[in-house]
Amino acid sequence: MSDVSFVRTEMLPEQAPPASEVGLIGWVRHNLFSGWFNTVLTLVSLYAIYYVLSGILPWIFQSVWNANSLKECREIMLETWGSTHGHACWAVINDRWLQLLFGFYPSHLYWRPIVSLVLLLAALAPVLYSERVPRKMLILTAAYPFLMPFLMWGGTIWGPISAALGFVIGWGVYSVLSKQLSELIGMISAAVAAVIWWLVLSSYFTGAMDSVLPIGIEAVQSRQFGGFMLAILLGVVAIGVSLPIGVVLALGRQSDLLVVKYLCVGFIEFIRGVPLITLLFVASLLLNLFLPPNTNFDIILRVMIMMTLFSAAYMAEVIRGGLAALPRGQYEGADSLGLNYWQAQRLIIMPQALKISIPGIVSTFIGIFKDTTLVSIIGLFDVIGLASAIRADTAWNGIYWELFAFIAALFFVVCFSMSRYSMYLERKLQTGHH
Repeated sequence: MSDVSFVRTEMLPEQAPPASEVGLIGWVRHNLFSGWFNTVLTLVSLYAIYYVLSGILPWIFQSVWNANSLKECREIMLETWGSTHGHACWAVINDRWLQLLFGFYPSHLYWRPIVSLVLLLAALAPVLYSERVPRKMLILTAAYPFLMPFLMWGGTIWGPISAALGFVIGWGVYSVLSKQLSELIGMISAAVAAVIWWLVLSSYFTGAMDSVLPIGIEAVQSRQFGGFMLAILLGVVAIGVSLPIGVVLALGRQSDLLVVKYLCVGFIEFIRGVPLITLLFVASLLLNLFLPPNTNFDIILRVMIMMTLFSAAYMAEVIRGGLAALPRGQYEGADSLGLNYWQAQRLIIMPQALKISIPGIVSTFIGIFKDTTLVSIIGLFDVIGLASAIRADTAWNGIYWELFAFIAALFFVVCFSMSRYSMYLERKLQTGHH
């Protein structure tokens, strides 16, 4: 009986996978036509997309860009396509886009908001992309909160310098007292010193310096602010200031000091229990009743304060969620290294809590930026208020979709950019991966 065995002495050459299993065809087959039910869903979805685009694309691209009124738009549509329906009148955007962007800001000073926006992007660069941008640009980041009001409102340069001096004085007091006494006493004393400077001494310093060395640019009144510029201004201030306040509130809510804890809890629960529009009405109408007579408290500053406090309350809860998600071992590890409370928070606890909280933080940012449109209800001419004013003009009376589509596109660009940066940051920090 013979034993026959077959042993291959060399491997067969590799063959390419079937074209129907890889590439675009393979992806389509596995994801869109993997069974009869998926095939039906795919075909229904394609028809729905076709139906929507067949109405939207002609409306966008078969449209009128040059006209002086809605009536003239419709006449051009009738001559060109034989119908006034299904075609957009973008002439209103072509005619009023500067007003929608800048409100009633003086046209010869448009360069100032534009420079402020460019400087904002430059100031954010070392914060958002720290590994790619020179660290020296942090000087611009620190100076921007004082440069921006000077550019936007104008007036004397000594006002922003005086505001910056308050922080310098506070830092000096903290540096001295935190070494001699304790960090907590140093922080409280620094805050008190800065507030005394801003509320009492700052005006004397500004007046004296302005009389000796008057340097400044043309002043612009707050009532001239408006358009998308106002939304950016309110959004940037609310977002930038609410994050540090939210961190302090979140830590205060977890404090062992009962007074601090209940103050923070009371503030957070009160603000979160009241609609933003109510706070804006308080800022607009009621706040003046509690101020001394003849006090001129700028309306935009009042709105900024209310929006910042509103955002900070939500931010505190988002960050508290990040703190609660940290395992107890992180706190014990910080204690074992001999770190005090503030060192542990700065070096170990807070970086991890913020990393966990990134999606919630950015979601709060996007929400507060979109909420800037509510200021149109209290008489500020933001981009929504201006759209209503444009529609009240007899030339453009009756136009809706084009204005709101343009406004939606502006907000989408900003909010989508924030969302994409959030995803980039999560990937860079590898949130959720150990």
